[in-house]
Amino acid sequence: MLRLMLSLMGLGVLCMGTIRAEAAMVQNWVVSWTGAVQGPYPAGNATAQPDLSFVFPQPEQGATDQSFRMIVRPDIWGREARFRLSNAFGTRPVTVTGAHLGLQVAGAALLPGSNRTATFNGRSSVTVPPGGSVWTDTIALSFVRDPSDPMLAGRKLAISVHVAGGSGPMTWHAKGLQTSYLAQPGAAHTEDETEAAFPYSTTSWFFVDAVAVTAPPATRAIVAFGDSITDGTASTINGDDRWPDVFARRMHAAHGQRFAVVNQGIGGNQVVGPAEYTPAR
Repeated sequence: MLRLMLSLMGLGVLCMGTIRAEAAMVQNWVVSWTGAVQGPYPAGNATAQPDLSFVFPQPEQGATDQSFRMIVRPDIWGREARFRLSNAFGTRPVTVTGAHLGLQVAGAALLPGSNRTATFNGRSSVTVPPGGSVWTDTIALSFVRDPSDPMLAGRKLAISVHVAGGSGPMTWHAKGLQTSYLAQPGAAHTEDETEAAFPYSTTSWFFVDAVAVTAPPATRAIVAFGDSITDGTASTINGDDRWPDVFARRMHAAHGQRFAVVNQGIGGNQVVGPAEYTPAR
């Protein structure tokens, strides 16, 4: 009888351990980075923008069969991620025929072996209609073993997309204050982990407007809204010292990874905008 009771007690402990382990595995999607959509390019208040006439000779025509490598910094990390492409201010369908997500090392260079293929409903290509947006499927981040690892703080993702054909007016976020990278027209380089394939730089984000990661159910997102003060005017290029960035660091110091702070500020934003907002304005 004693042996039976001990066996049952052991089974109970095992079951409770299993239940707790399964509960710990439950994850929700939480937005971890955003860049508020605006546009169409070049409308907006970019800061320290290089001359992009070599990359986009006719701004109203947008991209022409070329690749983008957008650098973004998640506020919290997860073992899985998704990102969203936006054509909110486009007038033509935008077709993406290659998309990848990797870990930036420096410049446009990625950690070897980190670049993962992104799919859309299982397909490697997608067409985003004018005014629309689309999320990728789930992407496993093999380099994230522990999302709470302090060594991940400040690390950045590289989102690479190839636009096939002509995009027409491009949805973008002008004041990215983060150096990202562009390829010349006629180049499909999203799989390339080196920096040689992306010889041009930009301080804006094109087409990509959100990243979400898997996180425990109690995790919440805090969204900062505003105009140029929130967007980061007068802060440091690549310095991550906008006030929402500073606020995020304080939140993490007090609450760990329970909150993600994301920025939806737009320089020059208005509560009451112009009567019309078109590709020409």
